[in-house]
Amino acid sequence: MSQKIDQDVGRFKAIIKGRVKKELRKFISNGELIGKKGKGLVSIPIPRIDIPRFVYSDKQAGGVGEGEGDAGQTVGQGEPQAGNLPGQHIMEVDVSLEELAEMLGEELELPNIKQKSQDELESFGIKYSGIAPVGPESLRHFKRTYRKALKRQIMSGTYDPRKPLVVPTHEDRVYRTWKEIKRRQAKALIIYILDVSGSMGMEQKEIVRLESFWIDTWIRSQYQGVEVRYIVHDAVAREVDQETFFHTRESGGTIISSAYKTMLELIDENYDVENWNIYPFQFSDGDNWSGNDTEECLNLLTEKILPICNMFCYGQVESEYGSGQFLKDLEARFKGKEDKIITSKIPNRDAIIDSIKTFLGKGN
Repeated sequence: MSQKIDQDVGRFKAIIKGRVKKELRKFISNGELIGKKGKGLVSIPIPRIDIPRFVYSDKQAGGVGEGEGDAGQTVGQGEPQAGNLPGQHIMEVDVSLEELAEMLGEELELPNIKQKSQDELESFGIKYSGIAPVGPESLRHFKRTYRKALKRQIMSGTYDPRKPLVVPTHEDRVYRTWKEIKRRQAKALIIYILDVSGSMGMEQKEIVRLESFWIDTWIRSQYQGVEVRYIVHDAVAREVDQETFFHTRESGGTIISSAYKTMLELIDENYDVENWNIYPFQFSDGDNWSGNDTEECLNLLTEKILPICNMFCYGQVESEYGSGQFLKDLEARFKGKEDKIITSKIPNRDAIIDSIKTFLGKGN
């Protein structure tokens, strides 16, 4: 009975996973999903799934084509009436971030990330490596204890195959032993850079919020240790927390190089670039203060940023006030020459999924 229940639960989970995968593209551009994120789980609303079953009428007579009426008479005429039947219900299912990342990878055909280094973060795990005569009851090896008791009773002549009762004594008990093992785990640093000048509106920030959730979900599935840092800038840049990152709006101009310099200082003070896989993601509407600052940005990328990063991603979130010039400048300098620079246009929420695939599709 227990095995059948487990099989039914497994089939139900497979059905749920199929429904979520079917609607995944809609969820990617829907902020409701992120709002239901918990610790390690995301609650996803889907239509209720009922198990198919026969439903019998409460009438005990009649059948197909029987009853009052003439041939050719239309059915269902008259004034509409208030209904008394339930409508479609919505249920919420919890999906782990690991499962969500797996679905994202399958949907977008994302390759696994080629990690730069694994010689850094030490973690500790447990490996069960043997059997001992003493130990905590939680580690008792029941099968081996039973076999030892059975062997003892057979050898002593107390075992009766007609009444196969085996009662382990204290001397029969054996326990699993374990040892602590060290593992090497690759670490990743994600740095989000956001233009919060007056030309970037709330819709542009919502697009960034949605896209960054899915970028986080995928990269976290590829690394055991992930840290995320946030930098905002207008004419000046500063590091902020996640809440401030998505809800700050300034009215000043835009100097992009200030964000690049802040990022380099953050990395230099806190991270060994030999041991960290570094992923900067910059989002802007493409405005910059001057051509001179753009030239400084391009030089910083070439000389200091690209040598220490796995890749550098620039997402241009289009707005009615942004010129979009910075994307053109990046492509003019790096397109076809530098694989680490990945750029994407994000005109609206529907473009988020293509932007994610552009950024993560190379497996850098």
